[in-house]
Amino acid sequence: MEFGLFHEFQKSRDTSEAEAFSQSFELVDAAEQWGLDAMWLAELHFVPDRSVLASPLILAAAITQRTRRMKIGTAVQVLPLCHPLRLAEEAATVDQISDGRLIFGVGRSGFPRTYEAYGVPYEESRERFAETLEIVKRAWTEERFSYQGKYFTYDKVALVPKPRQKPYPPIRIAATSVDTYAAIGAQGHAIFVAARIGTISELAPLVRGYREAYRAAGHPGTGEVYLRVPVYIAETEERARREPEESVMHLFRTIGGQLEASANLSGARAIEQRAERGQRLQSVDYEEALRDKMLVGTPDQVAEKLQRLRQEIGLDGILAELNPGSLIPHACVMNALRLLCQEVVPRFR
Repeated sequence: MEFGLFHEFQKSRDTSEAEAFSQSFELVDAAEQWGLDAMWLAELHFVPDRSVLASPLILAAAITQRTRRMKIGTAVQVLPLCHPLRLAEEAATVDQISDGRLIFGVGRSGFPRTYEAYGVPYEESRERFAETLEIVKRAWTEERFSYQGKYFTYDKVALVPKPRQKPYPPIRIAATSVDTYAAIGAQGHAIFVAARIGTISELAPLVRGYREAYRAAGHPGTGEVYLRVPVYIAETEERARREPEESVMHLFRTIGGQLEASANLSGARAIEQRAERGQRLQSVDYEEALRDKMLVGTPDQVAEKLQRLRQEIGLDGILAELNPGSLIPHACVMNALRLLCQEVVPRFR
């Protein structure tokens, strides 16, 4: 089972940007030292009180130079906001300088406001995603290629460099809505799932749909499933519950508000459902969050919960979000990471 850290390069109101980068790299260095499998980099824009991680591939390149073993993934690169050729070049460069440690995690993002700021209509996101992913894969695998689509046209392009991994780095796609599970399965790619908007208990039937579509399309194996989930670990159950509470509730209130506000933006699908989920997320209480949206407790408790989830859903790995909401003190996050690496991970080896 693969264990990774979902990292937003968090920044709180009381932290400078320089401090945010410094503390975030300290987490990266500790994860490498303590044997974590993967470092997953978010892509976030225009959230000055939350994150400085607007350029995941630039930070991935920096991480390659301070690590030797750990895989480096994007979770996720928002494809509809990218120029396909530039993205293919930069991701292949990261794969080369990391000696083949890049995992290419991609998605569309569920919040239209970033699209609005970038001048990309959100209603185009699905088509742009599909075109961009196809172009990137062809650029990586064909000596020269031509392409004519709705948004991009290329004639006899020879991309340099090609990725170190062949035919290309592992691709994992984020499922952002119910209908995308089966679609990703049919394509034969690994999948990211999350319970931030819904609940963990809702995931099992969706994952079954993904795997049924994966097998029906004739792909080898059963499909790989990776869960992005808030995780918090402390030496006592009381501390594990108390220390992240303010930050976790801040996260759900913030995301719920963004989701509700985005419901009426141009191109947002399932407007009523989006608004309802946003309102529900803003009204969730902490006990419900602990029960249905997070893995919280001592190392023993978290390992037990994770083992149960592994059996129920069929997980191949997790992306542990150790500072959901960005308000948990850095020392506490470092301690949670240490406990994850040293006391939880060895039980799954």
